[in-house]
Amino acid sequence: MAAMTREETEALIQEVLEVYPEKAKKDREKHLAVNDQSLEKANKCITSNRKSLPGVMTIRGCAYAGSKGVVWGPIKDMIHISHGPVGCGQYSRAGRRNYYVGTTGVNTFGTMNFTSDFTEKDIVFGGDKKLANLIDEIEVLFPLNKGISIQSECPIGLIGDDIEAVAKVKNKEHGKTIVPVRCEGFRGVSQSLGHHIANDAIRDWVLEKRDGDDSFPTTPYDVAVIGDYNIGGDAWASRTLLEEMGLRVVAQWSGDGTIAEIEKTPKVKLNLIHCYRSMNYIARHMEEKYSIPWIEYNFFGPTKIAESLRRIAEHFDDTIKEGAERVIARYKAEYDAVIEKYKPRLEGKRVMLYIGGLRPRHVIGAYEDLGMEVVGTGYEFGHNDDYDRTIKEMGNATLLYDDVTGYEFEEFVKKVQPDLVGSGIKEKYIFQKMGVPFRQMHSWDYSGPYHGYDGFAIFARDMDMTINNPCWKSFKAPWKTEAASEPVKAVA
Repeated sequence: MAAMTREETEALIQEVLEVYPEKAKKDREKHLAVNDQSLEKANKCITSNRKSLPGVMTIRGCAYAGSKGVVWGPIKDMIHISHGPVGCGQYSRAGRRNYYVGTTGVNTFGTMNFTSDFTEKDIVFGGDKKLANLIDEIEVLFPLNKGISIQSECPIGLIGDDIEAVAKVKNKEHGKTIVPVRCEGFRGVSQSLGHHIANDAIRDWVLEKRDGDDSFPTTPYDVAVIGDYNIGGDAWASRTLLEEMGLRVVAQWSGDGTIAEIEKTPKVKLNLIHCYRSMNYIARHMEEKYSIPWIEYNFFGPTKIAESLRRIAEHFDDTIKEGAERVIARYKAEYDAVIEKYKPRLEGKRVMLYIGGLRPRHVIGAYEDLGMEVVGTGYEFGHNDDYDRTIKEMGNATLLYDDVTGYEFEEFVKKVQPDLVGSGIKEKYIFQKMGVPFRQMHSWDYSGPYHGYDGFAIFARDMDMTINNPCWKSFKAPWKTEAASEPVKAVA
């Protein structure tokens, strides 16, 4: 299918909006736009970070998911208590594939579910005592833990449990970092506020513990990797490149990370942010309080990797600049071979994305390195500054959609007819049943890593394996078969 013109894209948006009542239509049209690279600010064309409309099947998560599932959960040597009913903790346990090194249940706890398991009695009488007893039990059963976070579920904010008081008392009793996090799911419009709340909890309850402590020996080349959750091993692939160019990675926030690494971060010379959306708050705080600069980097695909390595090196001396060029040259034969193998099979293929965090814009370069084109992208919980960074990455007249509804996304895919859709698990089986090749791009569809040069080879292989799989020619979607042509009458 040929690229759509601006007029065709605008007409498509209006066609999709026609099914809504007038009030809903007026709201949703603010969140659907045609990309315009000439704009400096995305708020001139699209609205974001607003409350979802009831009944439109939003794909967003909640504040608890943003805090426990994204920021705090991957810190491997802490125990993260889901304070409330059992379901939230169980649903959020191990779903993100945050790889880590350690012995589960001994010195690492990321894939375990610790919950205060609220019942109706706890809702009525409060759960402070239960929480305090739980922390005491944890200290007996898992003595090698380095700290505890208390991740509040919705009932906690409704009944008024004083988790801060419990945290202070137990901190003195056990001498460990215990952090109360007010991330009740009903806060904010999406998981994005949960990221912010989690960052603020780290600021208020963790970082200041090491202020004035000079016992940690530093070097001129110390950096922290911020906002990499080591999904499928991403942080390891990124860390390899940074260390090969001569930098010392002091901390990983928070995939395969520890509480000690986080405490040491105020000593680094530069913070490197991969997921801007989830961690820009803490980076800005460290810039203001500790004068640590930060930059956003992108390790998806060789073009963006090279750009990022050079941008990072600009903050250091010639030793690191030479190291960056050495790393780029070292891997050139490797990524050239990947492009040579897969580009002929993928060139010209068109992709539509709908994901969270950094991916709706960061992965564009990796697709382009393989000759593919991203023809539509959007964020589940993006803010305007995310779209500011996106409009320059996308081609003119391509689709932008914020908090897209299930109906809208399906209709866009039917009309645009991309060769691949990259989105989340909630959308995966819908599009596969429609006969559209699909990659689950929140956690790499059980693959990975996708970061770094090693990750690019896996990324290219996975895209080829998905798009060129012969299975797509072997079936028709149920509604396209002859049997589906006649509507089935309901039996009284």
